[in-house]
Amino acid sequence: MAEAPDDRRPMSLDEAIAMAVLFQKAGHLDQAADLYRQIRHQVPDHADVLHYSGILAHQQGRHDEAIDLIERSLALTPGNADAYSNLGIVLKSQGRVEDAIAAFGRALVLEPRHTNAQSNLGVLYRAQGRFAEAEAAYRAVLAIDPEHIDAWHNLGVLLGSTKRTKEAVLCYCKVTTLSPHHPQARRLLALAYCTIGRRDKAVEIFEQWLQEAPDNPVARHLLAACSGEAVPARAADAFVETTFDQFAASFESKLKQLSYRAPTLVQAMLADAGLPESRQLVILDAGCGTGLCGPLVAPYARRLVGVDLSAGMLDQARGKGVYDELVKEELTAFVTRHRSAFDVILSADTLCYFGSLEAVAEGAARSLTPGGWLVFTVEEAVEDAAPDGYVLETHGRYAHTARYITEVLRRAGLTPTLVRAELRMESGVPVAGLVVRAVKQDAGEGALYSAEAQDHHG
Repeated sequence: MAEAPDDRRPMSLDEAIAMAVLFQKAGHLDQAADLYRQIRHQVPDHADVLHYSGILAHQQGRHDEAIDLIERSLALTPGNADAYSNLGIVLKSQGRVEDAIAAFGRALVLEPRHTNAQSNLGVLYRAQGRFAEAEAAYRAVLAIDPEHIDAWHNLGVLLGSTKRTKEAVLCYCKVTTLSPHHPQARRLLALAYCTIGRRDKAVEIFEQWLQEAPDNPVARHLLAACSGEAVPARAADAFVETTFDQFAASFESKLKQLSYRAPTLVQAMLADAGLPESRQLVILDAGCGTGLCGPLVAPYARRLVGVDLSAGMLDQARGKGVYDELVKEELTAFVTRHRSAFDVILSADTLCYFGSLEAVAEGAARSLTPGGWLVFTVEEAVEDAAPDGYVLETHGRYAHTARYITEVLRRAGLTPTLVRAELRMESGVPVAGLVVRAVKQDAGEGALYSAEAQDHHG
């Protein structure tokens, strides 16, 4: 067995497992993985080690391996409700909803009071639109454990998405009582207050948050969004990085629940430009996130580069195996220093964290080769609500008018076409957006496309 670090005495099996678990809980995942491998080499059929190794593989993004390890553990100990619950979590993260529901259901057969399995089952029911069953699942958890924070939080999300906003407020208040520094509950509580017309209460929440944590970029950005005061020209780098690092592991599974379409809309706009899938282009995925656009545009790319501020998101993108290079940098700075480097720059659902688009449009224009294409999505603002051409909404994202987009791109030397489309669902309502394609003209060439926004019926 492995040697103890102090007296070089070989550790017992139980000591080795305990040390691996401590590494795992402390976030030292590489050390834990190495120790688990050593243990499995000597004891291949230890059910607990297989189970814990599976959880760790999931934490490190090796989801297929995680499923295999946990299933091997269950073959040895089929009565382990925790293992079934954790298997359900991994399956859920991979979009295998029915399999995940079956795993959580099996955990509940074995242990009817397994609150985490019940709560996760509610999440899946909600994703399927089975709202009554989801609510019943959350309330079943709370009947067993009235202080189950995740169940209160999830119930609030469900109630908010079904327009029962006042009830959602009570749920978020409960979460903040149980966990005063719960960032998501405070954010969602503030947004719920905005929804029912109590922006003053939302402002109070963010001001109190900033009193406790004066440098918190999330609280500062959302205070500006709710109050309309000190609105930044774009979201601060720290806000973007913090927000997306927190959600990197669960980002794609959450988007599946929202019928997220931005990457496919961007790819369709690129295809509509008549570009062949001949792997001849140098493409930049600006704000690549977890890399959802990568596999869609890879057939066009001789070289595919991704840039993003979030290290967590880049780790997920790396797992796609389609990017030639991934760079952690703010995208405006990146394009500004790469003159005439890219045939295509695409950006799906990233420029909604920019208000003013002048700098990024000018940088993109310099970074494109003559005749190159810029393709991106933004949320559409109503003209009357955005006199400056853009507005910071209470949820923290910017929306832009078609007129503003057209003017900015033309000033940057790009000729645009705009198409209206639904980008995703939010609280049961489609999010109206603009899908934009702009070409960099050679000097003296005329416009190829009309800049009037069209409705998209595809």
